[in-house]
Amino acid sequence: MLTISIDKAVLLRFSHVDYRSHQKFHRINATWYVKRDSNSSHPRKMEELSVEIPTQTIPHCEPSKHPDLQFDRLQPSDEDLDQEKKLEFGQFVAREAALDEEYWTAAWLRAESHWEERKNDRFAESNKRKFADQEFNAIKRRTKGQQRQTCTCIITVKKDTKNVKRTVVKSVVGTLDLSIRYLLDGETFPGERANAPLFCSINRTLSSKYGYISNLCVAKAARRQGIASNMLQFAIRSAMLNADVEQIYVHVHKKNKPAQELYHKLGFEIIERASSQLSEEQTYLLCFKA
Repeated sequence: MLTISIDKAVLLRFSHVDYRSHQKFHRINATWYVKRDSNSSHPRKMEELSVEIPTQTIPHCEPSKHPDLQFDRLQPSDEDLDQEKKLEFGQFVAREAALDEEYWTAAWLRAESHWEERKNDRFAESNKRKFADQEFNAIKRRTKGQQRQTCTCIITVKKDTKNVKRTVVKSVVGTLDLSIRYLLDGETFPGERANAPLFCSINRTLSSKYGYISNLCVAKAARRQGIASNMLQFAIRSAMLNADVEQIYVHVHKKNKPAQELYHKLGFEIIERASSQLSEEQTYLLCFKA
């Protein structure tokens, strides 16, 4: 029996990058073992089974609503998409969404997450489809920059595997939105009410520019594999590189302890002065500073 051990580190592909906060990101290493038995006639089948994970449920969509979507479309290879900016980790790749089918699957993941705790609701399935359709249209509007901000839909997809073909809807396992925004005049953090005048304008200076993360979710069948943390790292570095922002914000529900721990590990801290005005919403405002 021959055993080959390959130490494969996380690969982050960005051109001309020099980050000022390397210490806040943890390098993830994975060791892969490929075992081949000379007496076995099915080594390839064993390798394919070893990389497959359960997939999320994908609903039937009414073709009349989205006639341009191809739900049987195969996931393009990295070479076909020609995206230099991506983060490879384990069996996955974090990158910007590029296809309408990826936008729609991201919207469906958000619908699944939103209705996850209401499985016994007899209208859950129809409500999820309605939510997904609305979110799909909203994602496309946001990413076209029609709301005085720049928004990017980031996804995590399963990495290309030899001899394994997947559709787009079965490849996307995680998603989040990264928006680049500006503070209003008088604000020291997003949404601050105390110092903002009644009629205020957007302060479009470099110091007032910030990133905002929202709609983070991972397919239930793909959780506990580092997908959320790696998507967040990719989003943070994208904001620092592409928009030159030094602060990135996110809202987290006070009861969502796992999410709070995740953000804390990545360097986010609670903005205490925002807590009082967010008490009714039961959320914290967290900030990452470069």
